[in-house]
Amino acid sequence: MFTTPITAALVRGALDLEHTERGVLPHRLPPQARRQIPDGQLAMTEAQPSGVRLVFRTAATVVELDVIATKRVYVGAPARPDGVYELLVDGRLAGQASVTEGDTLTIDMSTGTAESTPGPVRTLRFAGLPGEDKDVEIWLPHDESTRLVTLRTDATVHSAQSSDRRTWLHHGSSISHGSNAATPTGTWPATAAALAGVDLVNLGFGGSALLDPFTARAMRDTAADLISVKIGINLVNSDGMRLRVFGPAVHGFLDTIRDGHPTTPLLVVSPILCPIHEHTPGPCAFDPEAMREGKVRFMATGDPAEVKAGKLTLSTIRGELARIVKERSTTDPNLHYLDGLDLYGEADHVDLPLPDDLHPDAATHRLMGERFARLAFGDGGTWAT
Repeated sequence: MFTTPITAALVRGALDLEHTERGVLPHRLPPQARRQIPDGQLAMTEAQPSGVRLVFRTAATVVELDVIATKRVYVGAPARPDGVYELLVDGRLAGQASVTEGDTLTIDMSTGTAESTPGPVRTLRFAGLPGEDKDVEIWLPHDESTRLVTLRTDATVHSAQSSDRRTWLHHGSSISHGSNAATPTGTWPATAAALAGVDLVNLGFGGSALLDPFTARAMRDTAADLISVKIGINLVNSDGMRLRVFGPAVHGFLDTIRDGHPTTPLLVVSPILCPIHEHTPGPCAFDPEAMREGKVRFMATGDPAEVKAGKLTLSTIRGELARIVKERSTTDPNLHYLDGLDLYGEADHVDLPLPDDLHPDAATHRLMGERFARLAFGDGGTWAT
């Protein structure tokens, strides 16, 4: 078996690789941004490698990857499924695997505390692969932090050949991150990227699409041919902003991106349907009755009467985003708007309701990815070539 060092040449979708004593930890925000993170939620989610994959060329029939996964345990909540690693050969799924042990992060939402316990290295093994030269991708779990320890193959590994595929840089919430998707290639951005034939850099951060300036600067400094930002749900369910602040914050976020990408096609996407927050502000909270039944559901706890005082709802945000993009596009012809209801709306909710009242399930991720690919990349789409 040949051992290949895990370097930036083999990793796609990460903005930084942290070399630790226990392996290489991919990050989706650069060091400067990470130094400004104000809470454990974003620190956790940016290190969950949604869209991050190892990419190389080899004739190997056996590929082994030693990893240390981080297993999250929420006190009082149902056990989470193990993260899935997917191996693709020349773009087609050729294997899936998981590890059941690793570091453990125990989170108590009632006290706001978290405790980490170190765990063992475990090996993923993919065998029976075609013996000729081929492009191999190993997609890491979208919602499970993973330290990459060792890559072994039964033939030498080379960097993947350069391609003319465009790079799509996307930022959004847990829905973009992939919450309730079953696999890393099954998140809606990964689905759309595969259908459109583009390389994805996914900066979807669970609970943390909050117009943070350091995220905008990271996007400003990241090479991209296409950029999208999906704004709204976290601003409502965190109850972290009022209408007076929202508009200027959106302008500032877009201004910062434009500092590094003055003419890059930029698509602003409003929230998909979420009935609990359409007309009711946040904050969002766990439904205690569902928790007592061993289920996870969310509920809106705000007062609709406070919308007049500037509290945000999803319907308010859609109107504001459409207005802002319309005004800015008079001097920025490469700025566009996509209504999130075109990705998932009222009719879809009848057939595919949100299982926890907040996040789409695997089938809905697929539907959203297919629709985004058509609306953004398809004939007559915003980014059609």
